[in-house]
Amino acid sequence: MTIQILPPEACQTMTEVRAGVDALDQALLRLIAKRYGYMDAAARIKNDRNVVRDEARKTEVLDNVEAGAAKLGLPAAELRAIWDRLVESSIAYELAEWDARRK
Repeated sequence: MTIQILPPEACQTMTEVRAGVDALDQALLRLIAKRYGYMDAAARIKNDRNVVRDEARKTEVLDNVEAGAAKLGLPAAELRAIWDRLVESSIAYELAEWDARRK
């Protein structure tokens, strides 16, 4: 049995809600995979391992997320914290990729 994915405002049951959440989780994973693809590209492009970590860029990304979340009426500080972890994970991934490409 296939559950139709409904917009949140149309959901009438928890089964519908959970189906929507599960579908979004899979979509988010695909987007995160694409984001990590950009980390692969950065590892390929950057010639110096010391520029992988860019604190100014990290701050810019986190500020953008916080502002965007606030505009959408979402918990901005919480999402900034989630993105901080995502960015740190991305940096670690990029460092590992940078090293692997230069062995």
